Amino acid sequence: MERSRIVAANWKMNVLPSEAMSLAGQVAQALPIKNVEVIICPPFTHLFSLMSLQSESLKIGAQNCNENPFGAHTGDISAQMLKDLGCSYVIIGHSERRARQSTENARISAKIRAALQTGLKPIYCCGEGLPIREKEAHIEFVKDQLETDLSTLQTGHIEEIVIAYEPVWAIGTGKNASPEQAQEMHASIRKWLSDRFGSVLGTQTRILYGGSVKAVNALALAKQNDIDGFLVGGASLNVDEFIKIVHSVSESAND
Repeated sequence: MERSRIVAANWKMNVLPSEAMSLAGQVAQALPIKNVEVIICPPFTHLFSLMSLQSESLKIGAQNCNENPFGAHTGDISAQMLKDLGCSYVIIGHSERRARQSTENARISAKIRAALQTGLKPIYCCGEGLPIREKEAHIEFVKDQLETDLSTLQTGHIEEIVIAYEPVWAIGTGKNASPEQAQEMHASIRKWLSDRFGSVLGTQTRILYGGSVKAVNALALAKQNDIDGFLVGGASLNVDEFIKIVHSVSESAND
């Protein structure tokens, strides 16, 4: 079975609430684009206003969630709140949070479970920093992340997860993994899934690439056998650039 394609926009801490509908609305007007599901993940403050744009071809997701259903967690948002608001997806384990939040790595598995229990689909992020890549230890490093964060989940849970490989050294640096480097890691992730959960899930799980994706490099990356789309950061803030990336994914799916 051919895997469906995804392009997810991670706006990070960008775009004012008063600007969000204009930006997201321009994306919505360009959809649907054949064979591609588009997801916009804006800051929490924008989620409510963007729900009216959600459709079969455009989904709204959040950038993080707390692993607890409720309680004294000032400043946090629960998966239940996101689902009640209408969110479809939530990013979990983004490299920026792993690097800047001292407890993040230990909480990722619980966050995934919380999201799944409410019916949200996690976009689970993994990836290595430059020192790991330079030591050529990147394959084992990402396998260790997968083991820590996903190995205790049930097969039914894995079916609902989208994995995003982020080479940390390529995020916001203007660098990007070559198509061959990205394919190597995606194939390794897919093999780990097959070994752990069976060949069917290994084959069907969607694995995105995220790391300075732009229109100029999107098609070459999207044509790789094990890359099913992108998690796009800075380029998602430019509508023309972002839509070109989506079209590249669509074109690769039609090849």
